[in-house]
Order: sequence, then C-alpha cells, then structure tokens
Amino acid sequence: MTLLELVGRWALTSVAEMGRMLIFVAASFAWLARPPLRGMQFVKQLHFIGYKSTFVVVLTAAFTGMVLALQGYYTLRKFGSEGLLGSAVALSMIRELGPVLAALMVTARAGSAITAEIGIMRITEQIDALDTMAVNPLQYLIAPKLVAGLIGVPLLVAIFDVVGIYGGHLVGVDLLGVSAGSYWNSIEAAVEWKDVYGGVLKSISFGLIVSWVCCYKGFYTKMSAEGLGTATTEAVVLSSVLILIWDYFLTSLLL
Repeated sequence: MTLLELVGRWALTSVAEMGRMLIFVAASFAWLARPPLRGMQFVKQLHFIGYKSTFVVVLTAAFTGMVLALQGYYTLRKFGSEGLLGSAVALSMIRELGPVLAALMVTARAGSAITAEIGIMRITEQIDALDTMAVNPLQYLIAPKLVAGLIGVPLLVAIFDVVGIYGGHLVGVDLLGVSAGSYWNSIEAAVEWKDVYGGVLKSISFGLIVSWVCCYKGFYTKMSAEGLGTATTEAVVLSSVLILIWDYFLTSLLL
C-alpha cells in the first residue's frame, strides 16, 4: 500500500468519524424535546460534572492566579507599571486561562469518568437492555450529560475567574506590596463586557466539546477492557486538543 493510499484511507476514515459524531450529538439534542423529561438525570449529571469538579477547579484557579501575579509583577516592575497588575491578572483569567484551564480540569476529572461509565455500560450490554425496555439511551444517558456540560462548565469558569483574581490579589497586594486600590481600580478600568462575553462563549463551547467527545467515545467503545482503556485515553486527548484548537479560532474571531 502506497503512502498516498494510506493518507487517503486516513482522510476517509476521519471524515466518516466526524459525520458519526455530528449525527450522534444532533440525535441526542433531538431527543431532549421528546417526553418523558429526565429531570433527575439532569440534576444528577450537573452535580457530577459541576459540583464534584469544584475543588480541583478552585485549587487550580488559586495557584494559577498566584503564579500569574508573580510573573506579571516581575515583568511590570521593569516598566514601573506595577499598578496594572490587577488588570493583567483579570484579563488573562477572564479571556483565556479561566475557560481553557477549567475545561481541561473538567476533562481530566469528569470527562474520563463519563467515558468509562458509558463504556462499561456498553460492554456489559446495559445499553442494549435499555433499548430492550424501550428506553432510548441517547435520551436517558447522553442528553443529560450534554446539557450538564453546557451549564456546569460556564459556572465552573466563573468560579475559576473569581478565585484566580483573588489569588493574584493575595500575592500581588498582600505579599509583594502592590496597592490594593491600584489592583482593583486597574481591573475596573480594563475589563469590558466583551471580555466577559468572550469568556462565557468559550466556556459554553468547551462544555459541549468535553461532554460530546467523552460521551461519544464511551458509547462506541470496543467490547473489551483494552478497548475501554483506549476509548478513555482517546476521549481525554481528543477533548483537550479540540479545546486548544477551538480556543485559537474563537480568540482570533473575538479580537
């Protein structure tokens, strides 16, 4: 088989896979509008994706804000602009680091668990049993996770931004001696609505990417323990890569 044939086969396989993923997510959202509504499933998944990810998100945000304050202070001091430390921390958090890092943390903690859970249900034929009982698995299993991702990740990003800015305040004001008034005034002067809007848009799209990819990989896992491990790894890697690529495109559009 020539190199050209290998590239062509890879391209065809990739296009077919993307088509299956689009049909998968479209069918899942279509089932949302059909009764019965799975209210408790939505609450359960929001608790799992959102509430149970709060600790790791808060911890990551606090140390990210503190490191950002240290690095920002080191750079701004060279230009005599330490008073702008607050705006540097806040804009970095709201526009970029908050959505990206929170989404990566959710991928690592909740996304991998979602793939493993659905994959085990596939291997042990529990999903087939749902079909047998006339319960659509896309409506019962997948749709609540997609909605929970769309709601939970933006809320976690909001928490990440607030904790990160206070982490920067802890280091910049309390440790390095930057004026508290300068810190908060520079944030008020620099942060605009379009910065917040961009962060919210990113967090919603990242929430969809994480829940979509992780559910898909678990739903179509191979019927073996090795296949489940491969699906979980692929879900985390693909979600993380897509988050970074989509972040670049959104940032270039929103600038």
